[in-house]
Amino acid sequence: MRRLKIAVTLGVVVAATISGSAQAPRGKDLQKPLVLASQGSFFVGGETKALPPGRGGAPGGDSTVNQMYVQYQIPPGGDRHLPVVMVHGCCLSSKTWETTPDGRMGWDEYFVRRDRPVYLADQVSRARSGFDASTMNAVKAGTTPPSELPAIIWANHQIAWTVFRFGPAYGTAFPDGQFPIEAVGELYKQMIPDLNAQLRSPNPTWTNMAALAVRLEGAILMGHSESGVFPQQAALIDPSAIRGMISIEQPCPVLTDAQIATLAKIPTLVMFGDHLGDVKGGPANWADSLATCEKYVERVKAAGGDAEMMHLPKMGIRGNSHMLMQDRNSLDLADLIVTWIDRHVEARRQTRR
Repeated sequence: MRRLKIAVTLGVVVAATISGSAQAPRGKDLQKPLVLASQGSFFVGGETKALPPGRGGAPGGDSTVNQMYVQYQIPPGGDRHLPVVMVHGCCLSSKTWETTPDGRMGWDEYFVRRDRPVYLADQVSRARSGFDASTMNAVKAGTTPPSELPAIIWANHQIAWTVFRFGPAYGTAFPDGQFPIEAVGELYKQMIPDLNAQLRSPNPTWTNMAALAVRLEGAILMGHSESGVFPQQAALIDPSAIRGMISIEQPCPVLTDAQIATLAKIPTLVMFGDHLGDVKGGPANWADSLATCEKYVERVKAAGGDAEMMHLPKMGIRGNSHMLMQDRNSLDLADLIVTWIDRHVEARRQTRR
């Protein structure tokens, strides 16, 4: 009996080591002071570009372009878990992951409270990250025709309502919708001009995400919407330090068998919300996106990989919008992701130590 008791105790200790905090913080626990070991910011990547002389004899020179801004928060003992890198979608910034439009805790703080180091990145061409403005300046200087100006994506309120699936038509919300519609105006303020259309291939954000994982000596990459496949694209550039890939609501690309074989070495989670085919007039067909990702997950599994599809309605979780991390049940969804990380990424990491 004594040996059995010791074995059980050791099993509990090992399980706690792998999974971190045994119970997700709720209620008053979420109101406790947030304790950090460190926080800060830095840039990843970037290239030096020689600029031509400007008008009026202004000298040319060198400039850094395509660098990616990253801010981070690390909890005490944060080295016990892999860092989670969160990258936003189209027409947004890393504000996506911060305080929700209606003032609730965002995923960046919540993951820290679940003992995870969190790194938020602004895509190249957005917010605090850099981009190459030389074409715009050349058009203004008259050395390049206006037809060469890059397109700027700018989503309006109507497009956001339908693409983000807040309701069947603009101004009408789904009765079971999880997004806090009363605060939708705060989400509209988060939507900013997007210069991704002028980026060359490969997108510098993909390269920078892979480099960030190397800098962190191993990381889990999470993408949403436009950046949903960025973890995979980063892994196809350099998979060496990417320990897990989380893709939230995105069309999955058609890949070669060799590319699938590369990605199959990294645990993958794909998550989709509700009402995928219930919106009229929206430019995005989310039901088709789900179908492409279901095929992707099956191909990864067939190649021997660890891949999981979480289609929330099939799990009994109803009403979620495209903005899962801002929905009313966002912390419950975060717990699903943390549990998946512990079982599929952290557990593997522990066995390799």
